[in-house]
Amino acid sequence: MLKILAVAPAQPDAPTLVTDLESNGLQVCARCTCAGMVREAVRHAPDMVIVWDPHPGEELFEATRLLESAAPAPVLVFTSDVRAETMETAIASGIDGWVVNGYAAGRLRPLIQFTSARHRQMRQMREELGDLKRRLEERKLVDRAKGILMSARQISEDEAFRLLRSASMHAKLRIGQVSQQVIDSAHYAEAINRAGRLRMLSQRIVKLYALAAAGVEVAGSRALLADSVTQVDQSLSVLARSLSQPTFGDLLGAVQGTWTTVQAGLGGLPVSSRTAVLDQEAERLLELSDRLTQALENAGLTPSLHVINVSGRQRMLVQRLAKLALLRSGPAIAPAEPLPVDLAPTAEAFERGLAYLHEIPLSTPLIREGLARAEATWRDMLAAVRAGAQQGARITLAASSESLLELFDALTREYEQSMQMLMG
Repeated sequence: MLKILAVAPAQPDAPTLVTDLESNGLQVCARCTCAGMVREAVRHAPDMVIVWDPHPGEELFEATRLLESAAPAPVLVFTSDVRAETMETAIASGIDGWVVNGYAAGRLRPLIQFTSARHRQMRQMREELGDLKRRLEERKLVDRAKGILMSARQISEDEAFRLLRSASMHAKLRIGQVSQQVIDSAHYAEAINRAGRLRMLSQRIVKLYALAAAGVEVAGSRALLADSVTQVDQSLSVLARSLSQPTFGDLLGAVQGTWTTVQAGLGGLPVSSRTAVLDQEAERLLELSDRLTQALENAGLTPSLHVINVSGRQRMLVQRLAKLALLRSGPAIAPAEPLPVDLAPTAEAFERGLAYLHEIPLSTPLIREGLARAEATWRDMLAAVRAGAQQGARITLAASSESLLELFDALTREYEQSMQMLMG
């Protein structure tokens, strides 16, 4: 026996809907007004909702729209409203049967059968359309993921698809889900690399300013300083376009605001007396950029993203150590002596990062070669740091810090595009 939810206003001229339904051998599980329709439908899970309303308004259409998601059931409406606009609204709201000036007890059964059949047909069409849309969207995701893998690892389209399909089978996920994971991983990996680059540039700018102010390779230092300013602007522009404004807009906005202050301090020729103020603002830029980078790593939910963060941070640490060594006024440090407290934490953090990158399983021949070269260059840089304010040591310090920057730029890119990271 079909369960019917009867919906009708409490009006003297309302038909005996409940009685008529029961006389047709149908079970009325509840009767209510339009305001209670969704609540009663959720409570009783009827096979059909039958409405008598001579002049339906938005309340009915809002209720039937909610019904579609809360407790889907065929809806048959008896009404006196002959307007075509109302009929269109009724169809759009999910009403399956719309009978104008045609209520009669003897017509209930055939109209119920018609409404049920139409509801089943429309539901099937919606499911088929939804499946078609899902497959189309999945195809787009697969194409994007294939493009990322092909570009990152220089593989063919067929090989990229085989990788996606293999990962899909291994993880017991649809290939579209695996493709979305690749897209998300690539998106967050690039964002972390760029945000991490802002950390490095905050320190590199002060280092280059100090070198130029001290008269060390002035033309080269000023050229690299101008390049650093351009890189900050480019990275901020890309991040502003690619990151979600509601999610990361506050963090990115804080970085952009502080960068404006730092940039203002770079006007004119580099002068030693302004270095300390510039460094103070750059430290704030470093702190805010680090917050943004960490937030991006946390949002990515892929453990491999931490590797990109660590590798990118190494770039910042070498620039920071070079900056601190240039700004200090102490004597040279003997090879057997520990680094002073203003330098030691940065050097120790770099060495911890280097050890971590050596130990993790995410590796390739290129990565291993890059780490070995970085270790050798790091020893040269430490020797220059210990040599103090000698002109030759400062030149070596500038050169080795730039070499390490290039090495870790390449390593971070390699981690960013590694198959292990992209495939999660």
